[in-house]
Amino acid sequence: MSTSPTQLSSPQPADRVNLGVVQAAIWRNVDPEGRARYNATVEKRFKNGEGEWRSTDSFNRDELPIASKALDMAHTRILELQAEERKAAREAAS
Repeated sequence: MSTSPTQLSSPQPADRVNLGVVQAAIWRNVDPEGRARYNATVEKRFKNGEGEWRSTDSFNRDELPIASKALDMAHTRILELQAEERKAAREAAS
């Protein structure tokens, strides 16, 4: 399998959970044994004074429950992705 320069410079998340300005990205990695491992990152998107979009991993008091909910939803989505992979593996083995 070849990897394009775009894939090397900017990997894409397997999925995302968006709650307003808070976003949790779900990342899929494969360990040396070929098993999928998932991680999540969370960030807040905002426009700076010049109107350009920026992101931060800092949340104020009122944003913390939203970040927590986004991570909870990412956890649920990871469980769904793992179930989908298990199902596909069973079907491929049949």
